[in-house]
Amino acid sequence: MAEKCGFVTLLGAPNAGKSTLVNYMVGAKVSIVSPKVQTTRSRVRGIVVKGDCEIVLIDTPGIFKPKRRLDRAMVAAAWQEAEYSDLRLLLVDAKRGIDDDTRSIMDSLVKNKRKCVLVLNKTDLVKPAKLVELSAELNKSALFSETFMLSAATGEGVDTLQEYLVSRMPEGPFMFPADQVSDLPDKLLAAEITREKLYMNLNQELPYISTVQTESFKEDDKGIRIDQTIYVEKNNQKQIVIGKNGTMVKKIGTQARQELEKLFDCRVHLFLFVKVREKWEDNPEHYRAWGLDFNA
Repeated sequence: MAEKCGFVTLLGAPNAGKSTLVNYMVGAKVSIVSPKVQTTRSRVRGIVVKGDCEIVLIDTPGIFKPKRRLDRAMVAAAWQEAEYSDLRLLLVDAKRGIDDDTRSIMDSLVKNKRKCVLVLNKTDLVKPAKLVELSAELNKSALFSETFMLSAATGEGVDTLQEYLVSRMPEGPFMFPADQVSDLPDKLLAAEITREKLYMNLNQELPYISTVQTESFKEDDKGIRIDQTIYVEKNNQKQIVIGKNGTMVKKIGTQARQELEKLFDCRVHLFLFVKVREKWEDNPEHYRAWGLDFNA
């Protein structure tokens, strides 16, 4: 049987569950997750192999009305990936329903004549009658070729979607080795894991004005040494990240190290530094690391 390989872009409003679905289908953590919106900043490819078929899942930043340079770059990256993929999935949070961001995404897809597959996520949180009603409302647009209902958190219904994706992938050689789960460099993945812990431990606003950069990533027979810098914009933000007597940064570092050790399956020595860099968001270096267009 000939090999099949294709690219599938996941689109959706912030916090629709795209990263959770990618991680579940890949069977490994390749994209960070948090309850806070706009967690994903860069394009992340997760690789699924089913027999002679390789599916490259592209997790994109949530699409919303941008207010800042970083917002514009994130939204532009999502649309760019959608343009060139073999298949597009629009994830909708079934509990939240059709919000302004989702409606705006649908309008853009219709305008550009881009068919996609509707995926109603978080079905474990919604009554069946509401799911049927929501599906009917969304399908009035004639935008969707198929509709799937699933829970990325529990895995219910994911296999059915995966079987469909396999059936739709075009013939062609694998783009990545069969044992590779992501194309994200280890340095960037390590920074993302630490940023996830920032999101999980700090208040609503601070994570959005902070970022993490891996300064060095060195492997030897004793494990991996990782040096990272957490950048914030003001001195008072630095104190919040550090915490009283260093308790917060220690907690973040411990959580990140434990997850990194599971991820890399070896001992990890993680060293975190917190620095103030005003307007770090205007530094093109960060955008290059994330694969984003600084001038979007």
